[in-house]
Amino acid sequence: MTTAPSRWLSQALAMLAGLCTAGLAQAQPQADTLRIRLNADIRSTDPGVNRDNNTDAVMMHVLEGLVAYREDASVAPLLAQSVTPSADGKTYTFKLRQGVKFHNGAPLTADDVLFAWNRYMAPANNWRCLAEFDGRGLAKVVKVDAPDAATVVYTLDKPSALFLATLARVDCGGTGIYHRSSLEVDGKWREPVATGPYKLGEWKRGQYIELLRNDGYAALPGPRDGNTGAKIAETPKVRFVIIPDASAAKAALFSGGIDLNYDINDEDMAEYKGRKDVLMETQATMNVQGLLFQTRDPLLKDARIRRAIALALDMPELVAAVTSGNAPPSRSVVPTPSAFYKKPQAAVPPRNLALAKKLLAEAGYKGEPIKILATKRYNSVFNIAVLTQAMVQEAGIKAEVEVLDWATLLDRYTKGNYQAMAFTFSARLDPALSYEMVTGPKDKQPRKVWDEPLAHELLAKSMETSDAAQRQALFDKLEARMREDVPAIFMYSAVNTSAARSYARGYKGWALGTPRAWGVALRAP
Repeated sequence: MTTAPSRWLSQALAMLAGLCTAGLAQAQPQADTLRIRLNADIRSTDPGVNRDNNTDAVMMHVLEGLVAYREDASVAPLLAQSVTPSADGKTYTFKLRQGVKFHNGAPLTADDVLFAWNRYMAPANNWRCLAEFDGRGLAKVVKVDAPDAATVVYTLDKPSALFLATLARVDCGGTGIYHRSSLEVDGKWREPVATGPYKLGEWKRGQYIELLRNDGYAALPGPRDGNTGAKIAETPKVRFVIIPDASAAKAALFSGGIDLNYDINDEDMAEYKGRKDVLMETQATMNVQGLLFQTRDPLLKDARIRRAIALALDMPELVAAVTSGNAPPSRSVVPTPSAFYKKPQAAVPPRNLALAKKLLAEAGYKGEPIKILATKRYNSVFNIAVLTQAMVQEAGIKAEVEVLDWATLLDRYTKGNYQAMAFTFSARLDPALSYEMVTGPKDKQPRKVWDEPLAHELLAKSMETSDAAQRQALFDKLEARMREDVPAIFMYSAVNTSAARSYARGYKGWALGTPRAWGVALRAP
C-alpha cells in the first residue's frame, strides 16, 4: 500500500478546515446505558421507508423479519422457525417460531405478517423495496396466504435466487414485522411495536435515540450471528448519541461521554491506538464508496468523458489518501469480502493521463465545468470529491465541488438530480444486490445510474440462477461491461474500525458495517 501523497492530501485537508465543530458536555459512564455515537440523526422509525444507513442500524435493534443475514452473509430464519421452498422455486413456506411476542405482549401470528406485508406493498407508503416484489425488479409476489396462525406461504411468479436475501436487506427494514398498534387510528405511522431485543424509548431529535431492553424478548439459541442468532440485550438501555463532528466524538469517547464509536475516521487511528483505556476492533465491510455519474446529463452522456475521468484518477494514491492507507483500492461494485470477488473484480487499471486527454479530444470536450456533489457528513465522501477534482484537472477536466447537507444530497441522489456525485452505499451481501442498487430503468427509478439493456439482462439472469459458477460468470461479464460504460467509478470497500471504552466488553463488527448493541456488556476493566 502506498502512503498518502502530500500534494493530494494537503488539498483535502485545506478543504476540511471548513468543517464545523460541535461541543459536547462531558458525561460520566452510566452502568445501565450503553452509549453509541451516530454521526447524524435517523430519518424515521418506519422501516424501509424514510431511511438511510443510520436509520437502518438503529431500527435493526427494534424490528425483526422472517429471515436475516448471518455473519457470513448467508440468510437464516429469524422470526421463522423454518423456511421451505417448493421444488419449482416459486413457493416459500414459513413456519413461525412459537413464543415470540411483540413489545406490547401480543403474540406473533401469521396474520401480523400479512398485515405488515400488505402495508409494505401499498404504493402510497413508498417502501424502498416495493419494486423488488411487485414485478418491476425481482420475481413478483403474486400471493401471500396464512393457512393457519403459524404458517405463511409466499407465491412468486418465477423462481428467484434472491427472494430471501431481499427480505433480509436492512435497507428494506429487514421486512420487519410490526403490530397493528404501530399505526395511528387513521393509518399513519406512529412508532414501531415489534419483536426485537430493544424497543423504542425516547427519540429526542438531533440529540439521541434511546432504546429500552425488551424483557420479554425470545432470543434464538447459539452465538451471536449477524442480524440473527442470540441477540442478548446485556444493558437495560442503549442510547444512540448524535455527534456529527468526528473530533467531538473522539473527545466524547476519551472523556467517557460515550462508550462506543463504531466507525472512527482513518486519520484518527494513531491517536485512538495510543489510548490504554480504549479497545479497538477492525473489520472489512461490504460498504462501497465511489463516484456516480448522471448518464443523461448533456455532457456526461458521452461515455468517453466518463472513461477519461476514470483514467485521470490514480486510484491507489486516492484511496490511500482517503483511508490513510487502511483500505486497498477496488474498482468493483462487488465488495472485497464477497466470495464472488475474483480476479476481474480485483483488477485496478493504472492512471493514464495521455489516454484520458485523447478521449476528451475525441468527445469534443472544451473545458465545460463538471459539478461533483458531496457532503461533509461522511469524511470519505467529501475527500473523494476533493481528490477527484484535483486529479482530473491534470487531464484538463474542469471540476467543481459543491457541498450539501446529507439530507439534500440523498434527495438529489434519489431524484437523479446531479452531474456527478461522491457517494457511499451501505452493504449489499450478494453481488446481484450490489449491481441492483445501481442498475435499473431510470424512468421508473431515477436513483439508478446504469440503465443499459445488456446490464439488465445479465443482472436478471444472476438473480434467477442459484449455481455459483454460472453466477460468477455473469458477474464477471457485468464487471467488464460496467468498466467499459463507466456509469460510476467505485473506489474501495470500507474497512470499519471501532473504538470502545475498555469497560464496554463484547462489541464485534461485521461485514454489514452497522453497530450491534446486543452482546455488549458494561463491566469494570
